[in-house]
Amino acid sequence: MAEGLLRHLAAQRGLHIETDSAGTGSGHIGEAPDPRAQAEMRKHGMDISDLRARRLVRTDLERFDLLLAMDHHNMADMLKLAPSPALAGKVRLMLDWSPGHAGGDVPDPWYGGSADFAEVFRLLEEAVGALVDELAHDI
Repeated sequence: MAEGLLRHLAAQRGLHIETDSAGTGSGHIGEAPDPRAQAEMRKHGMDISDLRARRLVRTDLERFDLLLAMDHHNMADMLKLAPSPALAGKVRLMLDWSPGHAGGDVPDPWYGGSADFAEVFRLLEEAVGALVDELAHDI
């Protein structure tokens, strides 16, 4: 959902950025996003059906300027892959861009229902919107 929002909001602002999603575990590799996540995104005019799960690799830390962790557990796993402090510095929490939620975790809606995916969308929309505003300002 975060990547879909980032792609969408960046395109609206005319920003040309490269995005990719990856997990820190090996579950669901090659699978499309959860149907509930896809449904929530479609409600807001965004299609994420083209995304496929993959595992984060060390070279992602070199390839990308910013790596966004959804929670502290994933952030710790990401930092374990960083071979240097400079590369570790690229890893940030997604909600650090969310006023009132900085330093917080995006809740995992997997075991919940549609309302949980809607709440995650709301949190991500706020944080990604602020991130895109920052990126647009820096250009």
